Amino acid sequence: MKVNRVAAAALAAGIFLTATACGSDDSGSSSGSSGNSDVTIGIVELNLSNPFFGTLQKATEAAATAKGWKTMKAEAKVPGDSATQVTAIENMIANKVKAIVLDPANPTALNPVVKKARDQGILVITVNATLTPIEGADATFATDNTEAGKLIGQWAKASAPANPRIAMLDFDLSDGPAGGRHNGFLEGYGIKDGDPSIAGAALTKGTIETGQSAMENLLSAHPDINVVYTINEPVARGANTALKNKGINNATVVSVDGACSGVQDVKDGIIGATAMQFPSKMGELAVDAIAKYLADGTKPTAGLNDSGTTLITDKPVDGLESQTSEWGLQNCWGEK
Repeated sequence: MKVNRVAAAALAAGIFLTATACGSDDSGSSSGSSGNSDVTIGIVELNLSNPFFGTLQKATEAAATAKGWKTMKAEAKVPGDSATQVTAIENMIANKVKAIVLDPANPTALNPVVKKARDQGILVITVNATLTPIEGADATFATDNTEAGKLIGQWAKASAPANPRIAMLDFDLSDGPAGGRHNGFLEGYGIKDGDPSIAGAALTKGTIETGQSAMENLLSAHPDINVVYTINEPVARGANTALKNKGINNATVVSVDGACSGVQDVKDGIIGATAMQFPSKMGELAVDAIAKYLADGTKPTAGLNDSGTTLITDKPVDGLESQTSEWGLQNCWGEK
């Protein structure tokens, strides 16, 4: 998940010099690969201090290296830093990369430089998040965040008390994944924004600390909250602390991401259910699509190519497919 705050371009230009590097040596080779050491692709990620983005980058790089390709890498230095990403793509164009795998920090700010790359025959695939319009890239491999939200909304509806009082702990809703999860939860629960069952809503920064403080503020005004939607698992952990501090031990808490730590929180009863994403699969699918393009010019299917979502809970409900936390710990983020 990302934040849409754009850093200054001048700062980004200086930062980028340390963000770009070759991911494999000049003599890289592969077994049964469709590529060779003359192929270089770009990988442009969000801030790697977030382990989700780090997992996505590592999987993409590993898949490219396995094909004998070189990589140029760059990351946004802070959430929403599209300026650094623009500079990175300009540099990759100048270095004549064959393709770029991009996790966009902003849905529109990157459109001009992506168009420039595509006009020069560089395949551009977005992962995790999309451009607006989505057709700005050749293809996208990402979670269907609306579907992820719908899954936890359906589970919450089936698991919640008869008289729900719902807290919505969100993220900037102009952010594509955040908006999709929010809307999907409401759809799955069968309500809309403004429904009287929603006690209150708050924006977080996707962290444990902001999850706790937002939950504390909502509980001060609405101590009867018994269902909590959270944008991600760190927010859910923070919300759980606030609930426990108020002596509330039976609230239904749901989330999205599927990190190993989040799945452990399901196992420990902190989160009732979460929707697991597969960032490793996003990167691997993107590299496979590039390989086909380089082999015979076949482009991937335009638009969203869903990388999959799995509901993780130890309290399954009838009619809703799910996996246990044990399964989740063996498969978190597709790394294992």
